[in-house]
Amino acid sequence: MHDVRQVSALFDMRADFVDAQPYGSGHINDTYCAWYDQAGIRLRYIHQRINHNIFKNPAALMENISRVTAHSLARLLDRSHPEARRRTLTVIHGIDGKPYVVDRDGNYWRTYPFIERARGHDEIRTNLQAEQAARAFGEFQKLAANLGGERLHETIPDFHHTPKRLLALQQAVQSDIAGRARSCQPEIEFALARAADCRRVTDLISAGVIPERITHNDTKLNNVLLDDVTSEGVCVIDLDTTMPGSVLYDFGDMVRTATPTTREDEVDLALVGIRLDRFDALVRGYLDSASSFLNRAEVDLLAFSGKLLTLECGIRFLTDYLEGDVYFKTKRPGHNLDRCRAQFVMVHAIEENLDRMEEMVQTAAGRAKLVVAA
Repeated sequence: MHDVRQVSALFDMRADFVDAQPYGSGHINDTYCAWYDQAGIRLRYIHQRINHNIFKNPAALMENISRVTAHSLARLLDRSHPEARRRTLTVIHGIDGKPYVVDRDGNYWRTYPFIERARGHDEIRTNLQAEQAARAFGEFQKLAANLGGERLHETIPDFHHTPKRLLALQQAVQSDIAGRARSCQPEIEFALARAADCRRVTDLISAGVIPERITHNDTKLNNVLLDDVTSEGVCVIDLDTTMPGSVLYDFGDMVRTATPTTREDEVDLALVGIRLDRFDALVRGYLDSASSFLNRAEVDLLAFSGKLLTLECGIRFLTDYLEGDVYFKTKRPGHNLDRCRAQFVMVHAIEENLDRMEEMVQTAAGRAKLVVAA
């Protein structure tokens, strides 16, 4: 454990530190749940060490998070929301006024009040949970939509730039440093055959048809806290990749992670498919909260975005396999290739069901009384 007591003294806590324990199942940052006594009332806070090996500029990252969460809170308070401080993370500043502190070892830390009576779910078990999580992500985007000031920092440049992911794959095939290209020719050809799909969203962003927005960029459904009693989506967490992007990246990654019929590394490809009922729940929840600010092009590409983000993830797995498994952690030989194959079968399943998925989008848009630009 880190010396959380020493770290806590660097924050403007206005309460007395009692104890802290490691918390959660994240693999990037070090997270602790800490108990404080505030005038006789026991409160919990989250202290988190930011992994500066992954996020090279923690100060810029925390500037993004501080701006977005403060803006979101102000909008919730303007609405007189009865749970405003439960619906968005709140950054506790250091005693020097910055939204982070640096300990004596050079580690960057942040602190949030603990969101009580809600939790994240590593596995979404019901369509209601999926719908509520998607609604929360849409609400997160809506609250941040009119943030003024300078453009947010890109904490990971080109994170969802699919054409560049495809270019990296082509370079990995050409260099073939691990001698594996011959073992995955069908997968390479599958990806290259969809080069036009990889360019579709980035081309529309460049043309101004799809606007750049503030997006989360890591919309696994366990990054939403659901109410312990009602399963309502309460608060979006894990904001490290909050930066400029497209809503299509956020929604597409929800589809990728929430609708498969199997785990992402399933080796029996006959079992891999898409749950249309789960997709319907996602699109209903998302449009229920996001319909007020999306334009027509964004709505019309929601179903396609699931294909795009699944294709992108498969390309990343395949690239890492060709480069010798240097990025994603693996548990067995060929693990990244297994992951890639499952993703590509999922892409094919989306292609086969795309018409039906687009119908679901338009039905949900009508139910949400969508009003968008032509």
